[in-house]
Amino acid sequence: MTNTDLKARYERDGYLVLEHAFDPGEVDRLVEEAVRICRGELGDIHGALSAGSADTDDDVLRRFLCIHYPHKLSGLMLATMRHSAIISALTSLIGPNIKAMQSMLFIKSEGEPGQAWHQDEMFIPTRDRSLAAAWLALDDATIENGCLWVLPGSHRSGVLYPNREHDDPRYDCTVESYGFPFDDSDAVPVEITAGSVLVFNGYLLHKSMPNTGGHGYRRALVNHYMSAESLLPWDAPPEGTNMAQADYRDIVLVAGTDPYEYKGLQEVRRPRVRPNRDGGCDR
Repeated sequence: MTNTDLKARYERDGYLVLEHAFDPGEVDRLVEEAVRICRGELGDIHGALSAGSADTDDDVLRRFLCIHYPHKLSGLMLATMRHSAIISALTSLIGPNIKAMQSMLFIKSEGEPGQAWHQDEMFIPTRDRSLAAAWLALDDATIENGCLWVLPGSHRSGVLYPNREHDDPRYDCTVESYGFPFDDSDAVPVEITAGSVLVFNGYLLHKSMPNTGGHGYRRALVNHYMSAESLLPWDAPPEGTNMAQADYRDIVLVAGTDPYEYKGLQEVRRPRVRPNRDGGCDR
């Protein structure tokens, strides 16, 4: 697919798949690194239970649904943010200067919940609507084990829909979007093979369902990117700075140049587990 075709599909549908972007050896190394991260061998993870020497790798992995910011623990996860297959596509879709601000490692063993309909820009607000996710499958992602579902074209209006808490046991405790002019009959499952990458727009409505497989995982590494030209008002600004100047600087430059390099970088967030790994939420 040419860069022009990539961009046209992305603008039309809000997502595209980079088939076999990572080779099997690269995927195997990331899976092995995920075990080391979950065992705590690469650093502390806020909210994680300690792994004992008697715990098998499966024992340890099944304690996790999602770890935020694994790139701050692992040089391999950090390097994956800059993988050529991902960056080549993103520079065609976003522009030559790109920064990343978040990574998430999903484990999702059998029986674990999915995540309700949502838009990533609701949580990570860019100034220019450039937010994009790169969802790297570390296992074959299928309907049975909880692949992503998308609402094609739902990004085009540029509307961020309202959200609310829920008690649906199929999903984790992240809020759900509602009030959008689509229903579940419009949804498309995105089944992809291990090593393939789903790239999608920050305004695209998407969800995942529980892993209903009899055994095994649906592991994925998800990184979020945006244009380096845009400010990132993710947190409230320091006292004395108005909201229009807010700019989150806990970032990784992955392509081109950073026009705000003069601001320096700041360590803001540390690796943590996603709260309440069980289906539904009892708040």
